[in-house]
Amino acid sequence: MRSVIQETVDLVGQVVLGKERQIKMAVACLLSEGHLLIEDMPGMGKTTLAHALGKVFNLSYNRIQFTSDILPADIIGAPVFDKENSQFVFHEGPIFNQLILADEINRTTPKSQSALLEAMEERQVTVDGDSRPLPEPFFVIATQNPSNQAGTLPRYYCCYEEASTNLARQIGST
Repeated sequence: MRSVIQETVDLVGQVVLGKERQIKMAVACLLSEGHLLIEDMPGMGKTTLAHALGKVFNLSYNRIQFTSDILPADIIGAPVFDKENSQFVFHEGPIFNQLILADEINRTTPKSQSALLEAMEERQVTVDGDSRPLPEPFFVIATQNPSNQAGTLPRYYCCYEEASTNLARQIGST
């Protein structure tokens, strides 16, 4: 098993250069069915890490850019009226993938953060009272910018500490 994990780390390391420790932590989070929170400046390889993990593990992948105007329905999906059948049909949002890059979570409102937290903790989402399971495995790599950057909002630590494996606060640290 150890050789398989090292081979995985080496494959990701071919794309994410010089960050073996951070790659090992990300792989540990994925294999332990946790989630990962990374705090770092833009352009430090967070998206590249998520892409590489998705490819190496052959996972469906989506990136959600958290902004001040994103709504929970933009994350989890929403019912849309189908004229032909005269009924509402649920259209899945980007959260319905195995690997999610939740980018800049501290730039969005608590309501949208809550939609992400339910998915992370419960591995399901609730829309109109119906619970919908998320694919397995389900792994979120959440990123946030340093809190002193313009446009960031407070992150609700009590919730994220329970829902995420906070092993690598900075992908850039060694």
